[in-house]
Amino acid sequence: MEAALLKRLLALALQTGGDYADIYIEKKKNSGIWLEDEQVEKIHSGMENGLGIRVIKGRQTAYVYSSDLSPAALEKAAKIAGQAINSSSASRVIPLTGLSKDYPRLDAQAAQPVPWQHKIEKALAANQAARRAGPAVRQVSVALADVEKEVLFASSLGEWVEDRFNRIRGMINVVASQGSLLQTGYESIGGVCGWELLDEEHWEERAYKAARLAIDMLTAQPAPAGRMPVIMSAQAGGTMVHEACGHGLEADLVHKGLSVYQGRIGQMVASPLVTVIDDATLLHRYGSYRFDDEGQAAQATVLIEKGRLVNYLYDRLYAIQDKTNSTGNGRRESYQHKPIPRMSNTIIAPGEDDPQEIIASTDRGLLVLKMGGGQVNTISGDFVFEVSEAYMVEKGKVSYPVRGATLAGNGPKALADVDRVGCDLGFSIGVCGKDGQGVPVSDAQPTMRIKELTVGGTQVRPGTRR
Repeated sequence: MEAALLKRLLALALQTGGDYADIYIEKKKNSGIWLEDEQVEKIHSGMENGLGIRVIKGRQTAYVYSSDLSPAALEKAAKIAGQAINSSSASRVIPLTGLSKDYPRLDAQAAQPVPWQHKIEKALAANQAARRAGPAVRQVSVALADVEKEVLFASSLGEWVEDRFNRIRGMINVVASQGSLLQTGYESIGGVCGWELLDEEHWEERAYKAARLAIDMLTAQPAPAGRMPVIMSAQAGGTMVHEACGHGLEADLVHKGLSVYQGRIGQMVASPLVTVIDDATLLHRYGSYRFDDEGQAAQATVLIEKGRLVNYLYDRLYAIQDKTNSTGNGRRESYQHKPIPRMSNTIIAPGEDDPQEIIASTDRGLLVLKMGGGQVNTISGDFVFEVSEAYMVEKGKVSYPVRGATLAGNGPKALADVDRVGCDLGFSIGVCGKDGQGVPVSDAQPTMRIKELTVGGTQVRPGTRR
């Protein structure tokens, strides 16, 4: 889109007195394969183009989007956005100069196209690898998806950013059965890169691993219930830091009084062993980007430093309200959504302990290797999570697998009770939902021990093993 048209649209959006206006243009191609019951059930591909125009006046925001990119339609959208603010008439000259700073690069240029046949072969190979795990495997589902996106961002401050990238994701879900008992195993990979990710992440081995988990859980014992130490393995990824901590550090929830971390900057909110960082610049990670959806450069933001809360995650709007700088976390699902503060790659930084020594120093507790779903109350910090894979630790050794475990606790309390932090680091990926928008994220943590959490399972008499 030519600079002259962008300037005209921004001027139209501001002609009724807005303080600030921006434009987000998106061109997106996506494709996907779904395999189930040893055959390809669905193949899809599509393209979507659109533009969103935002106007800000004080604490007011107006947002209008259009899939019609003709100049007449865009001028109409700009006028509507400006009229929604409708302050006093203002004349504005918009200097679109482009951004000349040396912004971080992610080596994420659009990947080379891959034939459909190659993707189908990769899906079938994952299915076969999973079924080799044993006759107890009853169902294998495989999904492969990619999106190629081109974006342009321009603002009334003279900013002009253009970018292009690919994001890839693969998922494997396996169901195993024994009599009437069913258990599942799940693995996923993803990144800002091309299809070479499948080879780099050992795609077929991941499929076999998911199947073995489902089979192993068939003979696992019911999890005991009660309060006990919990060791979160690095293999579990950062689900807990994302849900129990990360959302509460997003500035919009803080402003709305929906965060347990409101008003706590400078206070100790975790163990001195805990440092939490959100870093969108990590190479190839699923939540990475060069620029956020407001044209701000990606960066690493320290949120909790050695237990002390030092910052929130900001987009432009809430940074203005707090008279601070955006942390580059203004993100949106598509041009149909206005940007809001969101996580990218959220990490509990590694410590110095040997992960195996953490286990060896635990007399009795639960070792969590894979997390499931859960829910969190960001106001109180209380959470409940399902556990997909866990083992009992007895006298410093991993003893036997358990199934049906849940973890219940409070985010700040759990982080304050971390007494060991390993030197390793493991990642997990997902699509984070908030305010009706989904954005790709990844989370990571080292192996760490929480002194005590409530484990839900099957209550047994003290001293009785099942």
